[in-house]
Amino acid sequence: MERYEIETFLTLAKELNFTRTAERLLVSPGRVSQTIKKLERRLGGALFERSSRRVALTPVGRQLYAELQPAHQRMQRAIDNAAAAFVGISGALRVGFTTPWSGALIMRAAEAFNSRHPRCTVEPHAVTYNAAIATLQGEDIDLVVAALPIEDPAIIVGPLVFSDIRALAVPADHPLAARETVSLEDLAVLPLITAAGIPQSWREAHFPRRTPQGHPIRHTAAAAGWQEILSLVGAGQGATVTTVCAGRYHGRPDVAYVPFDGAPLVDYALMWRGAGDTVGLRNFVRTVVEFAPHTAGRSVDRHSTPS
Repeated sequence: MERYEIETFLTLAKELNFTRTAERLLVSPGRVSQTIKKLERRLGGALFERSSRRVALTPVGRQLYAELQPAHQRMQRAIDNAAAAFVGISGALRVGFTTPWSGALIMRAAEAFNSRHPRCTVEPHAVTYNAAIATLQGEDIDLVVAALPIEDPAIIVGPLVFSDIRALAVPADHPLAARETVSLEDLAVLPLITAAGIPQSWREAHFPRRTPQGHPIRHTAAAAGWQEILSLVGAGQGATVTTVCAGRYHGRPDVAYVPFDGAPLVDYALMWRGAGDTVGLRNFVRTVVEFAPHTAGRSVDRHSTPS
């Protein structure tokens, strides 16, 4: 297949409209039709079902699109990266962060990165965890620092940038607030307040239904956001699982943050779309790792450190 045939097929498969496809490719609708017919003759059958009302992919057309699109994206990315290597890194990188301590790391890295690559701008975006993953999937941001786990196979989990001690946020007047540490068994003492819309894998990792010894953990209705969660905790409605850093950045008189003893650390990693990998992104990832704590940069399952 010639490159123009591939681009014509992929564009029509996405638009399902000959006129819009022609406009995007800057050719005539007749040229689009001729290219597709030529391709179909070569392959031996129809890739599109055409009528006066609609254009749709045939089963073979859907299969070809599913197999061809990722390969075309990789080819286009390789070409873009080669061009960027000659002219230098430019454009904009949209970087999301879910916590203020993640934001502080991104700001330090962005300053260094901009001094090295003045033609590339780093645009920081503060987002909730759920919004961060959704905006990453929707291509509204290019890179995000967020707590693990993440199970989307289309998202690359890069190097860890830091780990934090898990903590339980409880009402300041609750007996647990006077403790130096809590255990995972203490999750059964107060109902847990969670955030609405978080993925199931993340909920299970941070807000389990049972303690290690099998005691049930009550869950209350999910809150809309972090400040609402803290308000509910402060009002004595329950507790929430967070980190020690949250206590330093979100301290308030009606909430106490008590570290867990023996609980796994909360790992924060860089994440990006597999289809969104660029020279600029890889360089910024390396810069973030430079400024991360000395324990960062290690990788775990599904982690991929850019070369």
